[in-house]
Amino acid sequence: MADQLIAVAARRKLHSVEPIAAEPGLYEAFCARFPFTETEDQVEAIDTTMADLGSGQPMDRLICGDVGFGKTEVALRAAFNVVHSGGQVAVVVPTTLLARQHFVTFSQRFAGLAVNIGQLSRLVPAKETAAVKQGLADGTVDIVIGTHALLARGIAFRNLALLVVDEEQHFGVAHKERLKQLKANVHVLTMTATPIPRTLQMALSGVREMSTIATPPVDRLAVRTYVLPFDPVIVREAIMREHFRGGQSFYVCPRIGQLDDVAERLEELVPEVTVAIAHGRMPGRALEDTMVAFYEGRIDVLLCTQIVESGLDIPRANTLVVHRADLFGLAQLYQLRGRIGRSKLRGYCYLTLPPDRALTEAAGKRLEVMQTLDTLGAGFSLASHDLDIRGAGNLLGEAQSGHIREVGVELYQQMLEEAVAQARGAGEAEAADWVPQIAIGLPVLIPTSYVTDLDVRLGLYRRIARLADRGETDGFAAELIDRFGPLPGEVETLLHVIAVKQQCRRAGIDKLDAGPKGAVAAFRGDAFANPGGLIQYIQDDLGRTRLRPDHRLVVTRDWAIPARRLDGVRELVDRLAAIAEEEE
Repeated sequence: MADQLIAVAARRKLHSVEPIAAEPGLYEAFCARFPFTETEDQVEAIDTTMADLGSGQPMDRLICGDVGFGKTEVALRAAFNVVHSGGQVAVVVPTTLLARQHFVTFSQRFAGLAVNIGQLSRLVPAKETAAVKQGLADGTVDIVIGTHALLARGIAFRNLALLVVDEEQHFGVAHKERLKQLKANVHVLTMTATPIPRTLQMALSGVREMSTIATPPVDRLAVRTYVLPFDPVIVREAIMREHFRGGQSFYVCPRIGQLDDVAERLEELVPEVTVAIAHGRMPGRALEDTMVAFYEGRIDVLLCTQIVESGLDIPRANTLVVHRADLFGLAQLYQLRGRIGRSKLRGYCYLTLPPDRALTEAAGKRLEVMQTLDTLGAGFSLASHDLDIRGAGNLLGEAQSGHIREVGVELYQQMLEEAVAQARGAGEAEAADWVPQIAIGLPVLIPTSYVTDLDVRLGLYRRIARLADRGETDGFAAELIDRFGPLPGEVETLLHVIAVKQQCRRAGIDKLDAGPKGAVAAFRGDAFANPGGLIQYIQDDLGRTRLRPDHRLVVTRDWAIPARRLDGVRELVDRLAAIAEEEE
């Protein structure tokens, strides 16, 4: 999959497209319709996006901005320029509700202009869907906004020029690449508030460009967040306070099956307000009617599932109660909280828990992070905390799983950089920069109990990856002892592995796997620098060392005790490095 991603990126680099330029006068008039004052970051994101469209190369830009910080405006202005240059625009979103909201927003902003906007989702009647598909094929529909329905095989565009992917963390890799394959030279604009690690990785590695919108809109107030056991008195007080100040509330449940029970409880608790239910399995017309009523203020409390998580903008809704908050993911909770506090009023978020049930450790951490990250623009911090709770433990800790275990973080980064360099025609990265893979079956990490701060830990990992020789490793160990105290066993093992890695580079070992019964070494390019010396070594250690037909060296040892395994691996790679550097 990584190869395919890089290949797509490479093909895009080789393509040239017709530059798209803003039409003076018309573009300024369209921008003037924006009812808010642009923030500095927003202006910069818009300018770089317009520069990409006018560069003559397909754009692949990621817009990272917190919930409600004005990412949609970037897409609107890009769409305006593309449509006025004769191209079509496709906006892909994860939910039917967000598709409906974007359709309303785009229709309002393009009102009075000769632009035909269509919508494709479960909420659109079959007759209208057929008309939109026909309009895309013959070019009469300029902008289409839709859900996964836009990825269906029956969709054909006459001249697709810009693809906008909103809330991209909800789409799988296959979905996004299917979108790009619609046309190799299409401009792609991706928007997200809580970037997933893979997306950030691609942006930081240069596969795609990135703009960040970190400045909150004028007069925006941070949402107050409370984590508490479910208390009917507090819930009633929260909903009624919002009702008395003329606002509306969301009440979000993790399961559709819980909605009816909660609805009964709300009827007893707050009989003074109107409550309506919304979830993804409702008939399309009923769901749309409910949402329209909520948009128009005819409903006080929307009792719903996380269908409202993505991008909805209802400025009058400023209180959120989350039922069983321990069952939601961190990014989900953050996105849900982003539905409120989008006007000049203070938003209030209540994350309720079952009073009689103990939380799991991960759920406790998620809720703690939600309570501490109550500042504006905390999406990036949240992404790194999410990585630490859910991913970094797996990437950099004892429990390594899946492809990351096969590759390792540093090697993955290295492979990606080399592949990007090749794709850009820069040839291979310097041979000296390759990183051997080492797996010794022991915990290799910096424990949270040793270095508690996530950013400091990740910084130390980055420095460890750059240690070049034993002297630097010893100096780094001395610094750790000085800053954080005596080294735990896992950190000692980590530094041992770094020393082994340095020797593996000298010996030309690409991959080394060690366990209780010995080790297997694979050489870079399946060749050893000094074959004669290696054969002599095998003969001297006959019966315990052999070379397999696939050119891997198998060493049989009794390394059940971890300390003996570490020493044995060090001794083995030292010997092989010495042999590799001997004259034949």
